[in-house]
Amino acid sequence: MGFSSPEHGSHALDLSAGEACGLPVFGAAVRYPAGHVVPMHTHPRGHLVHADRGLLRVEAESGQWLVPPTAAVWLRPGVAHRLVVPVALEAHGLFVREAVCAKLPTTDCVVHVSGLVRELIMALARADSQATSSRRMRLLGALLVEELHAQPVLPLHLPWPVGSAGGPIHQVCQALLDAPGDTATAAEWADRLAMGDKTFHRRFLQATGMTFGKWRQRLRLMSSLTLLMQGMPITQVALASGYDSHSAYTTAFSKQFGRPPSAFAANT
Repeated sequence: MGFSSPEHGSHALDLSAGEACGLPVFGAAVRYPAGHVVPMHTHPRGHLVHADRGLLRVEAESGQWLVPPTAAVWLRPGVAHRLVVPVALEAHGLFVREAVCAKLPTTDCVVHVSGLVRELIMALARADSQATSSRRMRLLGALLVEELHAQPVLPLHLPWPVGSAGGPIHQVCQALLDAPGDTATAAEWADRLAMGDKTFHRRFLQATGMTFGKWRQRLRLMSSLTLLMQGMPITQVALASGYDSHSAYTTAFSKQFGRPPSAFAANT
């Protein structure tokens, strides 16, 4: 995050007070409506983004992350990113001084948010200006960094074609992102692009680091989280996501996320 909500003009957030206070960690909370897009921007500090309700998509050159309420995305200082808001939510953004970032993941990722971490994020993001220099806020920030270090990294990252913007593999990925349920095979995509099957598979692997089949399955499963959070029945989610049946979707979902879609829907 880094911009206000449309109700407040969608201006860049004024973080000068937080920057000036000298705290290792400070934050902000912003409500965004469904369909809102926060434009590409960067922060000089490390950035942790958590969506208290709803589902947030964070996009960067290297990939995309989906952030349910049980997780947060961690971005290193200076990483250009934008936010896509599929459903209405309140985003909590924390900004971490670069010297402190050495204690946090060295790559951009999604981390699990425990009950304690969630409360720490809330307290830091919603602190008023009078609290920014307090000893309590310093202690809360230090505890948050310590707890984040212990949180597991979650498989909610979708690698994006690197250095191939506008190229054929980028076009394929964008088309599948727009329509996750598309059933075209790799051979059909290769034919559309007028290239051989082996060439298509090789170029897709080079561009994303994943095979076409694994990449598309991860895309479908990640995209399905939005439908689950919107309350769509699981069978309809399965079909909309390109799966033939409830059972096939449930099996793939459980293997990817460690729990069935019914458990995810019940806990969000």
